[in-house]
Amino acid sequence: MHQPTMDFGYNPPTGPRSMEKIRPNFFSSDLEKTLNIASNGFKSVWVSDHLNYTDEFRLECWTLLTWIAAKFPQFNLGTIVMCNSFRNPSLMAKMATTIQHLSNNKFILGYGAGWYEEEYKAFGFEYPKIKVRTEMLAEAIQIMKMLWNKNDATFEGKYYQIKSANCEPKPSKAPPIMIGGAGEKFTLKIVAKHADWWNDLSRPIDETKHKLKVLKEHCINEGTDFDKIRKTMSVRIFIDKSHSKAQEKIKSMGLYIENPPIAGDHVYITEQLTEIAELGFDLCITVLEDFQNQEDMKLFSEKVIPNFKSTEVE
Repeated sequence: MHQPTMDFGYNPPTGPRSMEKIRPNFFSSDLEKTLNIASNGFKSVWVSDHLNYTDEFRLECWTLLTWIAAKFPQFNLGTIVMCNSFRNPSLMAKMATTIQHLSNNKFILGYGAGWYEEEYKAFGFEYPKIKVRTEMLAEAIQIMKMLWNKNDATFEGKYYQIKSANCEPKPSKAPPIMIGGAGEKFTLKIVAKHADWWNDLSRPIDETKHKLKVLKEHCINEGTDFDKIRKTMSVRIFIDKSHSKAQEKIKSMGLYIENPPIAGDHVYITEQLTEIAELGFDLCITVLEDFQNQEDMKLFSEKVIPNFKSTEVE
């Protein structure tokens, strides 16, 4: 019997995401309990990068990631995705190589151009148009790769400059750069030119096929091997022993029509993820419904993950 290939990562909350009930005073213990369960099948943990939407409880991405790295050294570590605008790229290169060194090469730098204008303005960041933000993203990636690989690195860009900079210790294995986003004109072009991995959000299968087609066209234009870019997908999962109960949950919450969650029993969810795997996505970065009640994670770990063959990607 054919067994599809897919790894699984877990994206825990940094604050409320419309479904979890976050208990600020117990957040660290709740997260520790959840990650202990996640260690039975999930290969990686991924932290989102938002400062605040409004006045809700929310932890900063990098600080939380380092806490997880210290507590759970067995996981690969990723960001999904860090906003280029929030940190200077030369500092980001230094942060990345430090955690890569301390984690024994377990870090993946998920990176993006940023998108939430209100957050930018609230925290005093300029919010350029998408064309400028993606140009800045491209320059930032070039700077980071240069710092990881060269001594006395110098870069004169339109937006960023460095002069005779050294980033030590240089990584013995450069962190893969995973670009998040699916904008067809700008973002996917940057993916084709600069990314090792690509992350997309779940969407109807026909739309996903179209995004893959556009990315492939950009790869042809950039002279990049499309097959060498690892395809990953972020998916919200609503799992229940009862298929109808899982479906009712998303209907009652009215969740994300453009980026629909997958909701159902373990058989249905396995079928849907198999369809995604057959398109070439071999990492599912999973958001699960209930942060405090870990029954959904237990069910997913026991009944879904074993149906997939793990990749050899470290």
